[in-house]
Amino acid sequence: MELTELTKTLCGLPGPSGYETAVFQWAADYLRPLADEVETDALGNLRAIRRCGQPGSRLVVLDAHMDEIGFVVTGVKDGFLTFDMLGGVDPRMLPTREVRVLSDPPLFGVIDTMPPHLIEPEEEGKSIPADRLYIDVGLTQEAAEKAVPVGTAVVYASGCDELCAGQLCGKALDDRACAAIIIKVFETLEAKSLNVDLCCLLSTQEEVGRRGAAVGAYALQPDVALVVDVTHAKTPDGKEALTEGQKGAAIGVGPNLNRAVTRDLFRIAEERGIAHQTEPLPGDSGTNAAAIQIARQGVATGLVSLPLKYMHTPVETVWTADMEAIEALLTAYVEEMEL
Repeated sequence: MELTELTKTLCGLPGPSGYETAVFQWAADYLRPLADEVETDALGNLRAIRRCGQPGSRLVVLDAHMDEIGFVVTGVKDGFLTFDMLGGVDPRMLPTREVRVLSDPPLFGVIDTMPPHLIEPEEEGKSIPADRLYIDVGLTQEAAEKAVPVGTAVVYASGCDELCAGQLCGKALDDRACAAIIIKVFETLEAKSLNVDLCCLLSTQEEVGRRGAAVGAYALQPDVALVVDVTHAKTPDGKEALTEGQKGAAIGVGPNLNRAVTRDLFRIAEERGIAHQTEPLPGDSGTNAAAIQIARQGVATGLVSLPLKYMHTPVETVWTADMEAIEALLTAYVEEMEL
C-alpha cells in the first residue's frame, strides 16, 4: 500500500489512549506476512519483529505511538452524554464538533453549543469549559443509558483527506502518519538482507504518559531505538516552532538522545541527499524517546520528527514530502547497521 493511502487508512481507525484495539488489529494483520513474530503485551503494544538469522545480532526498534487524543463518556444527563478528555484536548476545539461514539454499534454524535442569540454578553468570545459541554447522540435518557455505557470511548468523526501541495489533513496524524512511515520502512526492507533484527513497535497510551513505550522497550531490550513522532511546524501565527514543513526529516538533538545515533542520522541524510533539518531539544523531548532512553540499563535512542500543523486538533496537517524523507532516512539507517 502506498504511504498516503496507508496513512489515510490508519487515521480513519478509532484508537484513543487505552482503546487502541482497532488500530492494533488492522496493523497486526498488515504486518503479519512481513514479520517472523507479531506479539503484544498487557498494555496492547504491537511488536512485529523480523529476525536477520545471524547469531549475536543487535535489535533495532522503530517506534511510533498508535493512540490518538479522544474522550471517555462519564454519564448521561437528559439523554446527553457527559464526557472527559483522553490526552491533551483543547476545549476550544469542542463546541459543534462531530464525534464518533465507540459504542456497540458506534453512534454519530455532535458536541453541543449555545446559539449566539442566547449567550449572555459577559460570556461572548470566551472558551467554554469541557465540563459544561455535552455530546448529543439524539437519544432519550433511557435509550442513551442502554446504548452508551459509562466508560465508552469517543473520537473525532473526521478521517484524513488531501489538501493542495502534497498535504494530508485530518485527525490522528499524531501519530498515525509516523506509524504509517515505520510500517512502510518495515515493508520496504522485507526484500533486503539485514545485519540486525528489526522491530516495528506501535506503542499505546503515549498521549496519557508514554506508558506503552516504557513497557515495550523494557521487554524488548533494544540496542538502538529510533522514535518517530510529530513536532510543531511553523505557521504564520506560530511563535515557538523550530521546524518547517517541506524541509524534510527533523532530527532531534539534545540530552534525551544518543549522540552517536544522532550523528549517524545526520551523516546518512547528508550522504544520501535526504532532506533534513535540526530540531534542538534541550530537555525532555516530550515523546516516547524519553521513556525508551531510560528503559532497563538505557537504550541508545534517536528521534526523527515529522513537522505537523495544528497539533491535537481534528485538522492536523502534514506534508507527504516530509514523510517520504523520514521513510528514506530510516530505511537507510537500518540498511547500514552492522552486527
